[in-house]
Amino acid sequence: MFISDCRREFYDVIVSQRVLLLVASDVDALCACKILQALFQCDHVQYTLVPVSGWQELETAFLEHKDQFKYFVLINCGANVDLLEILQPEEDTFFFVCDSHRPINVVNVYNDTQIKLLVKQDDDLDVPAYDDIFRDEEDEEEDSECDSDGSEPSEKRRRFEEGVIERTMKRRQRREWEARRREIIFDYEQYEYHGTSVIFMLLTGQCVIFRKHFCVLVIKYKNTQEESEVTNLFLRMKYVTDIGILQRHVSRHNHRNEDEENSLSIDCMRIAFEYDLRLALYQHWSLYESLCNTSYTSASLKLWSVQGQKRLQEFLADMGLPLKQVKQKFNSMDMSLKENLREMIEESANKFGMKDLRVQTFSIHFGFKNKFSASDIVYATASLMENIEKEGPETTNFIKALDSLSRGNLDKLHQGLDLAKKQLRAIQQTVASCICTNLVISQGPFLYCSLMEGTPDVKLFSKPVSLCLLSKYLLKSFVCSTKNKRCKLLPLIMAAPMDVEQGTVIMVGIPPETESSDKKNFFGRAFEKAADSTNSRTLHNHFDMSIIELKTEDRSKFLDALISLLS
Repeated sequence: MFISDCRREFYDVIVSQRVLLLVASDVDALCACKILQALFQCDHVQYTLVPVSGWQELETAFLEHKDQFKYFVLINCGANVDLLEILQPEEDTFFFVCDSHRPINVVNVYNDTQIKLLVKQDDDLDVPAYDDIFRDEEDEEEDSECDSDGSEPSEKRRRFEEGVIERTMKRRQRREWEARRREIIFDYEQYEYHGTSVIFMLLTGQCVIFRKHFCVLVIKYKNTQEESEVTNLFLRMKYVTDIGILQRHVSRHNHRNEDEENSLSIDCMRIAFEYDLRLALYQHWSLYESLCNTSYTSASLKLWSVQGQKRLQEFLADMGLPLKQVKQKFNSMDMSLKENLREMIEESANKFGMKDLRVQTFSIHFGFKNKFSASDIVYATASLMENIEKEGPETTNFIKALDSLSRGNLDKLHQGLDLAKKQLRAIQQTVASCICTNLVISQGPFLYCSLMEGTPDVKLFSKPVSLCLLSKYLLKSFVCSTKNKRCKLLPLIMAAPMDVEQGTVIMVGIPPETESSDKKNFFGRAFEKAADSTNSRTLHNHFDMSIIELKTEDRSKFLDALISLLS
């Protein structure tokens, strides 16, 4: 069921029924949740919000609430598994699934009663044809018990022999069809990737409903090239296309606010589409810190080496920026320098091989002081959700991150920015340590890096998003540092301690750092097969299949199986 078929049904349901909102603990789902909350508030919809970080929490939440609700809205979870098989719902239970995880489970695609999928019509799902994977059960004829006393008529014997041949041919065709079906399903499911962001689907699907809450557009539509390193949701060309669509919506929204008779105060929210620098949090940091802790500039300049530090000094000198200016807070820099900063940096960046330092993005303004770029919001909310300093139940971090998206809670947003700075520093220090101590090793078909217990900030990387971010930054930096051409084409598997008492590690696999736009990930299915073949004690609890939890004692045999499988 595609969005053109069930979008109206979706909105009719959520404004007339009590719904349970099951939201994945990621930035995309968080901001989609903010949009839906705004809609529910406008239309006085009764709902219950339950954040879920994995399949176990999703199942638990469903079991706890299935008697109170008949309509469940799943945001960024549920599309890539057979929901009916996992949850075993009653026939009068319905699920609206808005999920960017791909591939979508074929049962969910072809179930047009209880599963309602919301996807963009122009998304190429590449789903196999129905007849190739589903087949009506045929009634098997039972063989008649015949007396073979030699007295049966020849005609009856001939019909019996023809029946045996026909049944044999049907069984052979059945086996061939099942073998072909397994091959088709394998080809369809072997790679994991992401489709269109859920917040983009909600905004462009029913934009007029959200006209009073358009600020969320900039809060989510974050997918600058810098941010795509955080979630990798969009390929570059898709990003350019989608951001153009959102730019038109923003322009129309801003045009209404330019009416002289109804002009807005400077303190009101304003959204702007602009070219910005691909530097993490630089407007809330110092320019020097941002240059040192942004993946793109750190890898390009090789800042983990003495030579790289010299190149950074040369880069700053080429721009004509004094160290005193670049090392103080951005807001405290001389106005004359800030006004021409982007042009100065771009010109010098081209000389140093950094040709992609400028990106298209959105920014949001509250008065003169408060300005946040889309990637600022992403870093802040992601850090709040994975804050390792627990202050209550597991859902506390999600609620704090959700609150930080409201203008009245800027203190929480600034708290998230501070956490993001600590995270980026920890990532860059860990990347430098891994490269300088040769922790990234080639295992044949993939690169492998494991963080040991006692490594600085290792607890931070027990969280999936932080570990994925570290893995992508490390692979980018390693590719820039190695002279081995073959290693530049390899994917990376990274492991970090998760729970020392239980003896578990968290492991993530990411595709190669290549210029190709194909970022499909094959590690999800590979992890499953390696675990099955070795009886390794693994937990596939994350919505991204390429992230698993593994018993430390089983790591060696698990990796050996992966090497054998992928060689």
